[in-house]
Amino acid sequence: MAWRSGGAGEAEGNRAPAGREGEPVYLLGDLLALARASWVRRMAAAVAERGYPGYLSTDAVLVRILRRGPVAIGRIGAALGVTRQAARKLVDGLARRGFAAGSRDAQDARVIKVGLTPAGAAYAEAVADAVLAVNRAVAARVGAESLTVVDGVLRSLLEDDETLAALARRIPPP
Repeated sequence: MAWRSGGAGEAEGNRAPAGREGEPVYLLGDLLALARASWVRRMAAAVAERGYPGYLSTDAVLVRILRRGPVAIGRIGAALGVTRQAARKLVDGLARRGFAAGSRDAQDARVIKVGLTPAGAAYAEAVADAVLAVNRAVAARVGAESLTVVDGVLRSLLEDDETLAALARRIPPP
């Protein structure tokens, strides 16, 4: 794929990729990555406004999992689609901030279960409030019709991965 200048009025050095026919290729993945970075920044600001600076991009999903009660590290990894080692590192990030603690399972001492501490439960509440606030702000800015279109596009991107598509089905459409 060749890179070419994007055309008149474009900043110097800013180039768009060109396909075989020389037509510009839309870089959806790049835009998704930038949108994700923006989302994480908005979440960090919203969580900080609620008294918790230091929000990490994995915090929302982790506290959502842990709000239901103590969970084995292996189950956290399975839910996130990562190894136990990766899940342990993510949980360690919460634990270092005093939001989670692990203990041996009463039935099987080989299993470490992780739960939220009282501070972690308060943090989880702040994160949940921030999630709602950021979602509402975006919905208000783009409108219901655009949100419905975006929802359809994002869901179509998940069709080739049944695991992710199944998780997406749990999320109600706008």
